[in-house]
Amino acid sequence: MGYTALYRKFRPLNFSEMVGQEHITRTLRNQVVEQRVGHAYLFNGGRGTGKTSAAKILARAVNCLNPKDGEPCNECEICKAILSGSLTDVVEMDAASNNSVEDIRAIRDEVNFLPTRAKYRVYIIDEVHMLSTGAFNALLKTLEEPPEHVKFILATTEPQKLPATILSRCQRFDFKRISTQDIIKRLEIICKESNIQISKEALELIAILSEGAMRDAISILERCAAEQTEEISEDKVRDLVGIPKITYINKLAKGIINKEPEEAINIVNTILGEGKDIDNFLWELIKYVKDILVYKSTSKLEIYNQEEIKNIKELAGSVDKERLLRLIYELSELANNIKWSSQKAIMFETGIIKACMEVNIVNQNVVIQEPVKQAAPVQKQVNITNIQKEKKIEEQTRKNSTPSASYWNNVINRVKQSGKIAIYVNLIGSKANQINDMTIEVELANKNNFGREMLEKYENKAIIEKLVSEEIRKSYASKIC
Repeated sequence: MGYTALYRKFRPLNFSEMVGQEHITRTLRNQVVEQRVGHAYLFNGGRGTGKTSAAKILARAVNCLNPKDGEPCNECEICKAILSGSLTDVVEMDAASNNSVEDIRAIRDEVNFLPTRAKYRVYIIDEVHMLSTGAFNALLKTLEEPPEHVKFILATTEPQKLPATILSRCQRFDFKRISTQDIIKRLEIICKESNIQISKEALELIAILSEGAMRDAISILERCAAEQTEEISEDKVRDLVGIPKITYINKLAKGIINKEPEEAINIVNTILGEGKDIDNFLWELIKYVKDILVYKSTSKLEIYNQEEIKNIKELAGSVDKERLLRLIYELSELANNIKWSSQKAIMFETGIIKACMEVNIVNQNVVIQEPVKQAAPVQKQVNITNIQKEKKIEEQTRKNSTPSASYWNNVINRVKQSGKIAIYVNLIGSKANQINDMTIEVELANKNNFGREMLEKYENKAIIEKLVSEEIRKSYASKIC
């Protein structure tokens, strides 16, 4: 028998084995017990949070010959056939590679036939947001008038990309990010059953690096265990995951904050001499500066040991928050520009020198003005007045259909008050526009990939969408741009 990956070997077989999603598994079990299982479900959440596992368990539970308390027995012929993948009544489809109209039409033709052995035909469609517009339209027809013997379970990481007509016909369950402590407990069980020796600090680091995704945590553990000759240490995890030496990052950040370009360039030369990847190192530097800002604001940090936190505390005490904010934006812009440059080393060096000198290009641009004629200010005032009138008319037209703009400032302030400093930093100066009756578009003040990618993470978007919904008293999805 071939090797089985750890995340497959330890995939939960019952709702009770799932970690961190009790609010969902409890409801699903009750529906199975009371025989009130819906015809269509939407499982939404970040990667590795249990969406597919829950879909497979539910598919067995509704078809199990001997269910107990809403759980599949995993021993009857139907459960075993589903587990082995030999039962044609349960179909798993990846919409990323099967997203055409023809793929969905094939399902639409099949649903009219009764199941061969099971009670229900169950279709599990993963990454459903990848379906084409035509495919969604074909699926909608089936969801509107489904046969009694058919169940659909849709899974996605981006529910905002689904048409409202699809969303309205599904029972939606939002899978939340799994807590660090829950991941550690599950990893301890896996290590015990797999005879993997690992330190407590290494387990904690893996759990933090997984960012709430159980599958990612197990995959990191498996990488570390593959080369295990002794107990897996925290340093071993850092090496295998590819985290740069923290001493380099600390020294470079210190040189920039203390405005010492010579010291910073010496570190840069050392980095380039060792063949380190500039893009990855710059990304780690940005995250390190962000962590200094977070520590200065909250006095709390994960992933670092006591000595590293001591160094961060020292740097945080020597710089104000405004300078750290400017550094994050400047370095993020540098990272974005380097991606398209054929002279990465030169751009890296000059960008670091600029950061040390704290050159504020934005303020310089404000001072530069083009010469204008004497009559220009009057004309400019007229134009501004016209623009204001047009905006006023437009606002009056949309007044009854668009949420008040003041709510967005409340959302930003509430993010700050909740201690989510990293989210707050990237929302400063942003605007929110209503695209339709279900989606809010967040327009960032600083167009950089670092901020956008951070806000697009599932757990961060969930926080924003929750606060927006509470302010407007209506559910909205968010789109970061």
